[in-house]
Amino acid sequence: MSGQLYLLATPIGNLGDLSFRAAEILETVDFVAAEDTRVTLKLLNHLGLKKNMVSYYRHNFEASGQVILTRLLAGESCALVSDAGTPAISDPGEDLVRLCYDHGVAVTSVPGPCAFVSALILSGLPTGRFTFEGFLAMNKKNRRDHLLSLQNETRTMIFYEAPHKLRATLADFCRVFGAERKIALCRELTKRHEEVIRTHLGDAVQRYEALPPKGEFVLVLEGAPAAAPEAFPLADALELVSHYRKQGIPLKAAAKRAAEETGLSKNQLYAAALDLPANRE
Repeated sequence: MSGQLYLLATPIGNLGDLSFRAAEILETVDFVAAEDTRVTLKLLNHLGLKKNMVSYYRHNFEASGQVILTRLLAGESCALVSDAGTPAISDPGEDLVRLCYDHGVAVTSVPGPCAFVSALILSGLPTGRFTFEGFLAMNKKNRRDHLLSLQNETRTMIFYEAPHKLRATLADFCRVFGAERKIALCRELTKRHEEVIRTHLGDAVQRYEALPPKGEFVLVLEGAPAAAPEAFPLADALELVSHYRKQGIPLKAAAKRAAEETGLSKNQLYAAALDLPANRE
């Protein structure tokens, strides 16, 4: 019988955020698959645990994924962790999940810290609908095409960015979305010097011209304003008034009902309907 893969969220800056369940699973699994074993070793030392670890990251995920799968099929259990936060979000954990499903290995989530969720709820921007865009491509054309595809996106947008690329990214944002678009720049989340800067893109560009960016950033960008609905054609609204008049409804009441259904002004409809031959004295 095959083992089980646990997608285990780890703290993004504050060790106190590790859940009791996560700690228990780290203690009981046979081995840990880690993005950077040196980073995970610090967490295991904090918990007083010694575990066999397998390195699993973007540049070795195909070979290492097969090693992990073989052990899982042999009945061992594994906790997959990223350096920080929830695995399989902007990392090759998603490939390992598919590999496990393709071979009938059980996968379960051990929820916990997630940087983009923390940034979103701290941003002050709408949270009802959002799109997580991850890291932008380094290739200039792919990067530009990605941003242009989001130019009319009305949902709140979330990006990850490294400090050495922040200035270029903000400049690209400004060109594509406009200087007045709102943005929240979130860094050092859950740490002692946590910082959330709520501003506009133009101001953000100026802020970091002289100030060297430090720390990994989560950028939460306001969506485009929703397009105003097209006005209901007056001629169609007047037909609706005529329809209600044929049912024996007085003109004022018919205009009021048609206004409620079309969003047009009751007075405007009544005045226009007075000019119709059927409503002339």
